[in-house]
Amino acid sequence: MEPLMIPIAALIAAWILGALFTRALIPFMEKKQFRQFVREEGPQSHLKKTGTPSMGGVAIISSAVITALIAAAVSGGLDVSVLGVLGAMILFGLIGFVDDYEKAIRKNNLGLSPRQKILMQFLFSAAFGVFAYFFAGGGMVESSSIWIPVFDVTFDLGVFYIPFVMFVMIAFSNSVNLTDGLDGLASGITAMVAFFLLLAGLRFGFADLPLVAGAVSGGCLGFLMYNKNPARIFMGDTGSMALGGVLAAGALMMKLEFLLVIAGLIYVLEALSVIIQVTYFKKTHKRIFKMAPLHHHFELCGMSERKVVAMFWAVAFVCCALAIVLMGI
Repeated sequence: MEPLMIPIAALIAAWILGALFTRALIPFMEKKQFRQFVREEGPQSHLKKTGTPSMGGVAIISSAVITALIAAAVSGGLDVSVLGVLGAMILFGLIGFVDDYEKAIRKNNLGLSPRQKILMQFLFSAAFGVFAYFFAGGGMVESSSIWIPVFDVTFDLGVFYIPFVMFVMIAFSNSVNLTDGLDGLASGITAMVAFFLLLAGLRFGFADLPLVAGAVSGGCLGFLMYNKNPARIFMGDTGSMALGGVLAAGALMMKLEFLLVIAGLIYVLEALSVIIQVTYFKKTHKRIFKMAPLHHHFELCGMSERKVVAMFWAVAFVCCALAIVLMGI
């Protein structure tokens, strides 16, 4: 079977499974009262979303993990890198799950404290950093090295590769979390970015990790069927933290961290908008954006939610295409 066929089959299978799981999850979450509580300081148009079932990320994680494991077994055996990346997805999803559960029980939008959340991210990313230090690169390059695209140079960071991994994972998990603010925004963008990782993994000779990327992309597409505007369910921090973790982990294992920054530029811009807004406000007591993250700024400028999502999807598509060009496909 051609190298592309199994990852595409994994994508389609996860798409179907993700849709089935999401459909079944909606009434379950409604019954258990796991609902979203929209923060009052956000756009007023979002207040009507209060009460929408949340924690839909459970469906994405389940469909992606099950499909990836089966696809890896069918393709000739599970590689340790597949288990490590899926483990990262589950662990970061666990952070979000605990956060979502706290929100549901306390009926507020606070969840875990920032200190609790960053501590869990620190511990899980450190564990993955040690794992990647020994297994990243699939034996094709030094596991502790990083690759700079365009210039096509590599640097061996040695033991400092571990804190580098921690930074990438924490940054991306939080960036995807910030992006998840409009119906279909994070799920649609992540489906594209994960598909980019599928193509990139095949381009650089990885056999099993593209299966994970395909499964993640498919899981997001299945979830998107019920998450598009008007959303019947939200992924919650369970989904956004898991997706940020698995994208970062997959890119790190394939040495595609810097291409991931290009393909996932929307995530980066969303996070930067928050950093810039907070920093500038502390110094001047004025705001650069009408509201951060960036997608809310465009909403408050008069764009409808659907138009903002469509615009961000279009930018994400261009960014993924640019990343493909830069890696020489």
